[in-house]
This record gives sequence, structure tokens and C-alpha cells, in this order.
Amino acid sequence: MERKFDLEDRLIGFAIICIKLFTKVEYNYALDHLSKQLIRSSTGAALNYGEVQGAESSKDFIHKMGIVLKELKESRVNLKIQIGAELLKDIEKIEKSLKECEELISIFAKSIQTAKSKS
Repeated sequence: MERKFDLEDRLIGFAIICIKLFTKVEYNYALDHLSKQLIRSSTGAALNYGEVQGAESSKDFIHKMGIVLKELKESRVNLKIQIGAELLKDIEKIEKSLKECEELISIFAKSIQTAKSKS
């Protein structure tokens, strides 16, 4: 059975992965600060994609896609900081999150580029 490619599902999945990174972790100030920000940016990407789907023009579409891309790039930097600072023990999960984030960034950057070339 062929799996349908759905950006909304991938963005929601990415947000869920990021949220689950922080279940059952010990508190420390840096982790608390970065985890809250990562949850905001990763869920922000998914939530803003809902706005993309209601875009009223190609200019509006490109602008809203750019907001999603911005949130994803913020998430990527956050994940890299956490990896570098060794804030989380489950390296496999955080690297999976970073890989998915990188793939989503590539998809959205290309989509924006394509939309700009058509408008």
C-alpha cells in the first residue's frame, strides 16, 4: 500500500517527537529554557502550516511558507545547541528529530523557491 505524502502529518509528527524528547528528563535551567523554546518553534511550524493551507494568494502562500521555514530553522539551531551541550541522554531520539527537521527545511525551502519562480 502506497503511503500518502502529507506535510501536515510530518509537521505534526515532528512537533510530537520534539515534545516527547522532554518526558522523563531531569530539570536543569538550560534544558528547561531550550525545551520550552523548541516546543514553541516545532509546534509553531505545524500550526502555521494550517495558515498556509488557507493562503489567499500566491504572495500570501509564500509569506506563510516562509514563517513555517523560519520556525523549522529555529528548531534546527535549538536541537544543535542541545546536542552540542549534551543536554539530553537519548542521542538517538534527538538526532532523529534533527534529521526530520533538516528534511522538512529542505522541502519547505524548495517549495518556496518553486512558488516564487511561478509567481
